[in-house]
Amino acid sequence: MRILWVKAGKLLPVDSGGKIRSYNLLRHLAQKHPVTLLTYYGGSRDGNYEAAIEKEFCGTITIHTSAPDGGLKQAVDYLRHLPHHAPYSVSKFTDLEVIRTVKRFFDEHRCDVAVCDFLSASWNFPSHLSIPSVLFQHNVESSLWERMAVTETNPVRKLAYKVEAGKMRRYEREALGRFQHVIAVSDQDRDQMLAMEPTCDIAVVPTGVDTKQFAVSPPAGGNPPRVAFVGTMDWEPNIDAAEYFCSEIWPRITNAYPGAQFQLIGRSPHSRVRRLASESITVTGTVPSVMDFLRDATVVVVPLRVGGGTRLKIYEAMAMGKAVVSTTIGAEGLDVQSGRDLILADEAKAFADSVLALLRDAELRRRYEVAAAASASRFDWAKISEHFNDILLQISHLAAQQSPVVTS
Repeated sequence: MRILWVKAGKLLPVDSGGKIRSYNLLRHLAQKHPVTLLTYYGGSRDGNYEAAIEKEFCGTITIHTSAPDGGLKQAVDYLRHLPHHAPYSVSKFTDLEVIRTVKRFFDEHRCDVAVCDFLSASWNFPSHLSIPSVLFQHNVESSLWERMAVTETNPVRKLAYKVEAGKMRRYEREALGRFQHVIAVSDQDRDQMLAMEPTCDIAVVPTGVDTKQFAVSPPAGGNPPRVAFVGTMDWEPNIDAAEYFCSEIWPRITNAYPGAQFQLIGRSPHSRVRRLASESITVTGTVPSVMDFLRDATVVVVPLRVGGGTRLKIYEAMAMGKAVVSTTIGAEGLDVQSGRDLILADEAKAFADSVLALLRDAELRRRYEVAAAASASRFDWAKISEHFNDILLQISHLAAQQSPVVTS
């Protein structure tokens, strides 16, 4: 089975939830099938990236586009794309050379199945999909934008999010109907998509974790207590979560434990995140390995109020045997149970009380650590990728059976 995998943005370094999911699935698929990764990115030309991704996946096609990667140029680009019916998070990742390359694969039948990785790459696919094509939905994008519009307090950003949410709702519905097959990452996401487009064919492939890399670590001490939150710190849902935790939850914890330390661990911290740094709050920025920080954490928190898809960082923390406190949205889509694998709390006081309970009671914390590791062990990437592989094989075989037979 020949696979074309189309990915907007760089895949390396593997430092965000979406990249982790895509990289691990691609790595396992490439061990069994010829896979062509079409990766394209904007901003400055990056020869190191192009060499590294070709080394990871032989035969990769890399396209450097003219899309801006931030700052004033991106603001101007947003205004230029405003009249488009597609949301900016889709139109900015649409490129003529990418469109031509994908079309060539379809016209010349150079693949048996094509995967559109994230909705952002979808406008590069032909309107008529003559090759079986899968839309791999890591999130329900419209839900993500709608939640950001509700929680945003800056009036300019709030208006922009509302505009994007409306566009995304219409576009996402169209895309779900256009692609022959859709893969969601949770039952909740699948149900939301079916509510938008009841006729779409959706399978669910849950998220995974590298249990060899994120191996169970010895219990961390609680003196002083270390609380950790891991994520890409320029992503709006994580920015909101960091601000929410530091302003409404962390003071309740430091009142009980004045020496407690909170670590915001993740690349590219936004200025709003960097401003949170204090005597008791560390903003690490990019780190060589999050495992070192997770290993030393007494409790891991996921205070997300906005989001979609599934939370890879929760499984990574659980795989290392860490007690986790999360909001319901933070753990949405994961096969976990509050009170067994982790603790869910949606109000600031309840969240703080849950963290404090784990800090105070080492025996309680240890019960959650053991249960977390046992639960995460069921979701190793090797098992998850088999499910993804089986779906692609079924799609490819079904298409081959339905193709007309040409006789002389």
